[in-house]
Amino acid sequence: MLIDIQNTVKNLHPLEIRIILSYAKGDELTIEKVEKELGFKPGNGNQALSWLADKGLASEIRRVTAVFYELTALGREWKEMGSPEERIIELIRIQSGLSLPDIARTLKLENRDIGSAFGSLSKLGVLAMDGEKKVIMALPPDRLENGRPVLEHFTVLRGLLDKAATAEGGLIAEASLSDAEKSVMAGISKKRGAADTAFRQIDRETVFFGFAVSEDGSVPAEAAAAALKAAGITGDEIGTLTAEMLETGSWKGRAFRSYNVKTPPTRLNPGRANPYAQFLENVKDKLASLGFQEFDGPLVETEFWNSDALFMPQFHSARDIHDVYRVAEPERAKAIEEPWLSNIASAHESGGATGSRGWNYAFDRDFTRRLILRSQGTVLSAKTLPRAEIPGKYFGIVRCFRYDRVDATHLPDFYQTEGIVLGENVNLRTLLGMLDMFAREVAGAKEVKYVPGYFPFTEPSVEVHIRHPVLGWFELGGSGIFRPEVTESLGVNVPVAAWGLGIDRMALMALGLNDLRELFSCNIENVRLRRTKENAG
Repeated sequence: MLIDIQNTVKNLHPLEIRIILSYAKGDELTIEKVEKELGFKPGNGNQALSWLADKGLASEIRRVTAVFYELTALGREWKEMGSPEERIIELIRIQSGLSLPDIARTLKLENRDIGSAFGSLSKLGVLAMDGEKKVIMALPPDRLENGRPVLEHFTVLRGLLDKAATAEGGLIAEASLSDAEKSVMAGISKKRGAADTAFRQIDRETVFFGFAVSEDGSVPAEAAAAALKAAGITGDEIGTLTAEMLETGSWKGRAFRSYNVKTPPTRLNPGRANPYAQFLENVKDKLASLGFQEFDGPLVETEFWNSDALFMPQFHSARDIHDVYRVAEPERAKAIEEPWLSNIASAHESGGATGSRGWNYAFDRDFTRRLILRSQGTVLSAKTLPRAEIPGKYFGIVRCFRYDRVDATHLPDFYQTEGIVLGENVNLRTLLGMLDMFAREVAGAKEVKYVPGYFPFTEPSVEVHIRHPVLGWFELGGSGIFRPEVTESLGVNVPVAAWGLGIDRMALMALGLNDLRELFSCNIENVRLRRTKENAG
């Protein structure tokens, strides 16, 4: 490739100039090398070498991957307090004959950490268990010093912890470790998910550059260096004249960098709200202006509030593990608030005092305490009823979780706008008015239809559907008038209109998108473009 040296020299950045003038053919350059030797700021070395490569003055020679180890938070704890193995040995040295649970309680460590540490010490022959499952020292006296094991493993481990604390940048290069250190490090480090290990393994790639050589054997960088020297350009020229320079006169006698007035200005990307976040805020503002009060609540809920309080029978198909995400630990809440638990249980079993016949089954008071990620926003409407004002209006923008196949209109992690209106004069017409506002004013739909639906907690029940120009008809969500089994069991004796609509789907229509996944895109260019289109609309 032929390079116009004179034109190239005119467009060199001071960082590139300093590299060209500081190194020669055959020198191997890395980002770290040029930043350290030329005093560049972090990141400048990468910029300068990349620019030189783009201009054909430098080229990549090779890449080398090196392994480093970094001390984790757990590793720093080990350095200060000792590893679990060291702490167990110290405890047994003073107080022999403890069980593993006793050791865990005394050292305030997890049972699994104690079990793992004991397993390692058992393999090393340091500890063993007697016939009563008590931990005892297994090493003979000649392998102990002041009651502590004299083993290379612990010496090496302590050395690694000390070395990491003083290493430059907090990193230990694998190449600097001995075979014994590598063996110990293999058992106390992880590449990913290193929260439960003392060291995190980091693979770092180093790119080596050199000055490019043309097909005729010439080195364009050498010609560029000659042209720079002939022009008296050093790379230290002033690029920006500051007020301080004018005040102090430090600019006098200094050379200035030339400017190309035809160079396009730097693209400016001022901060702006994410379009979906702004959409949610606009919905909140609209509802607040209509007199609604906002409610919120925890992501983790009980089966009681998520489903039982909504008169959903405990044998309903939606309780299946494939629809809700269960919490592994703890599995259940300690208790459910009274008198709501007894009221709801009675409504399920016999209808209670609501005039209903209920579902006619034995309500499981243990199952109702099971913890799950809330699968529907209506859980917050139910929790709001006992404290709601009458008349009153409430809403929430609620994050929900439900197992689902991901496609253009379904996500397992989604948002709903949830709301209730309470009052003596509340009826289906009240509800349809709210649904029309969401469908037309919020989502911006031109075609809307309402179809009968079924939900265990509302009667009548209505689904609202809108027509998307690309995706066609899809459901926004469900709504209805809460059944007495729900309201009266929670202390409310007036009609309550309720809805739970997919606000992600409203945004899909309002922002002119064709796929829900675009709402959560990490492609910043797409987000900027979407924001520009929204402003233009």
